Order: sequence, then C-alpha cells, then structure tokens
Amino acid sequence: MVFTFSRGLLVTRKAPELIVPERPTPREVKQISDIDDQESLRFQIPLLFFYKNDPSPSMQGRDPVKVIREAISKALVFYYPLAGRLKEGYNRKLMVECNAEGVLFIEADANFTLEQLGDDIQPPCPYLNQLIYDVPGSEGILGCPLLLIQVTRLTCGGFIFAIRFNHTMCDAFGLVQFLKAIEDMARGERSPTLFPIWQRQILNARNPPQVTCIHHEYDEINTNEVPSDNMAHKSFFFSLKGIKALRNQLPFQLKDCSTFELLLAFLWKCRTIALKLQPEEIAKVCCIVNVRGKSYEMDIPPGYYGNAFTFSAVCSKAEQLCKNPIGYAVELVKKAKAQMNEEYIRSAADLMVIKGRRIKFSTRGNFIVSDLRNLLYKVPKQEWRAWNSCTNMLAAVSYGKASRRAKGVDDSRICEGFMQH
Repeated sequence: MVFTFSRGLLVTRKAPELIVPERPTPREVKQISDIDDQESLRFQIPLLFFYKNDPSPSMQGRDPVKVIREAISKALVFYYPLAGRLKEGYNRKLMVECNAEGVLFIEADANFTLEQLGDDIQPPCPYLNQLIYDVPGSEGILGCPLLLIQVTRLTCGGFIFAIRFNHTMCDAFGLVQFLKAIEDMARGERSPTLFPIWQRQILNARNPPQVTCIHHEYDEINTNEVPSDNMAHKSFFFSLKGIKALRNQLPFQLKDCSTFELLLAFLWKCRTIALKLQPEEIAKVCCIVNVRGKSYEMDIPPGYYGNAFTFSAVCSKAEQLCKNPIGYAVELVKKAKAQMNEEYIRSAADLMVIKGRRIKFSTRGNFIVSDLRNLLYKVPKQEWRAWNSCTNMLAAVSYGKASRRAKGVDDSRICEGFMQH
C-alpha cells in the first residue's frame, strides 16, 4: 500500500503481520492491577522514534526491519503477556489471556530522508497516521493486539520506529523497559538486562476498599467537555534564559521550586486563560506521579512494567488562577506533589473498585501533565542513533521532556493542548 503526503513524500507499507514469541510461553490468564484497568487508561498511545543513519562499520548492511522484527519475537518470550489479548471479567476487571497470538508489525519504506521532514518531527507530528498505520479492527481495548509496531526505512539509511500500545498494560516507564529488552535482543543478549516482573497485585485495592483521601482528579464537573477536535496541539520550547525570567517573577520563598513545577504552573495559568472558562469555573491541574523507587513505600520491584503512577490534583477558581501572579499557581502545584504518599495511592486504587472502574478524569479545565524529561533519555540508542521522539496524546494530556537545541543548549519542551480561538 502506497500513501502520499505533502511535498510528494511517499510511504509504501507491506501487509500487517503478527509477531509471536520465538519460543513457547505459558498459557494462562493474568489479572492486571486496579490502577491499570481504570477507565482513564483504556486507550491506545502512539509514539514515534526517529533514528539517524549510523555510518559505523558494525552497522553496515544491517536491515533495521529484520533486526527489530527478530528482536521483538525474542523479547516477547520474556514479555509474553504483551502477545496476549485483554478480556473483561466481573465488575469490569481486566485480565490478559496469555495466548501468544502476537503483536502487529508493519514493514514500510519511504522515499525521503530524515532531514526532509524538518521540524515536522516535533510533536505533534502531522504524519503520524502514515508512520503508524491504524490497522482496521486493531484499535480496541478488548480482544485486540496490545502492541502495533511499524518500522519505516528512510532513503538516508535512517529509519522511524513507531509503536502504539494499550495503556492498561504499561506506563511510559514500562514501555521503555520493553523497548530496552528489544535492544538487548538486537545486541545478541540471551535475556533482558532488566528482567520483567508482573506482580500486578501490588497495586490492587485493599479488602475491603476504603477511600481515605480526596481525589479531585476524578471529580465530576457538570460542564460541557472541550471537544478534542477543538484543541490546538503545539510544542513549546523553554530555554534556560526563559526559565530564569519566569523564576524571577516568583517571591523569595518559592524561587527554589523545581523547573517542572515552575513550567507546569505557568502553562496551567496560560492554558486556563486560553480556555476562557467562566470566573467561577473550576480549573484543575493533575500531576502524573511515578510511584516507583524509595520515595513511596509501595515495594514495587525493579522490572515492574505495569502502570505505577497516579494523578495528584489541586483546584482553583479560574478567575483566581488567571488574575493572580504565577506564584499562586506554583504554590498549588507544590501542594499537589506534596500530598502524594502511600495512603493516597492505596486510596486511589480503592476508589477504582468502589466506582466499578467507570470514573475517569474530566477534560474541561483539567490540565494533566507528565514529566518525561529523564525517562526519554533511556530510550534505546545503542544500535542506532536516536534523533528525536514524539507522541500524540489525548487532547487533555501534556508532557514535558528535555531537549538539546543549537549550540548544545539544554531546553525543556512542553507538548501542550490549547483550545483554539
């Protein structure tokens, strides 16, 4: 199949195929956690990774499609639930039928170089639908492949690796862990350097469930949602100079806030102004907080690739947020992060079960941000040189990542959704 987009650029795709684990894997049914199967995570996320040509002698003659196809098959031996299919049980509980049906894979060739795409590789990429083909019937949550991967060769010798994953199966950390396993297999390793851990019961609700915290992230707001097709998706770059200028607007007691807190507060305020909410309407900001590591006593082992995060939210009347100095928003953002603890996480899982997993975050006036600045540096680069990565998320979700622009200056990039005027 040949697809033409702007400037005569062509992508020729072969028919989709299923990649199955290289060796037999256990046939069983595994439940995912009560954090995994909440309504807010029942969607697919596409990601694009752009790779330059590597002129080193060790890479000459190596076909990225062949190498990656074989590496995926080997990695699925260890991540065999990803080759299965989701089904729904009592009270909408999701579980994986580990049947080794496989993940979707598409081989493609383009008639252009990476350089010809120019700034279009910055998120949101306008060529997303051509670089990762939405195979008919594959977009569902239940009974569909959990991964869709397309590798597109470029005429310059580089390639584009595109992946769409079912968010109920893993978060960004879990996905990068799987991608690292593919890299390990491509390098000839017999097993991943970090062995995958399932143990989804760690983030299940208590018995009996008991909601002990206030969860503004799931508050039901009786206003019309903002249509996703009425949102403008943009990337904004913040240089060190720009960040310093913002920090200078803060009162002394807030000048030690993190860069993420500062940019999140600034963009929350700007976004709320752009949405033109009524003065008394509630504007929320939700920080996506990773609960791995020593900061929280959740006993999540290294190698856990399920969703290990929760939302922490604070609210403000739109008028107060828009008219107050930026320090007002920074204080609220710091409050959102400070309230996160083990009890908050347990309470969120309990809430999912009590509400039958049907509640989800609202989008109107709700700014949801994930900090991926450090994570994306872990994306595989050893076999080929990574150039950039981008994602097209939900209209309500934004994410931050670090960037390196001209002359080696480190910037922060925020990929944002604003309401169009």
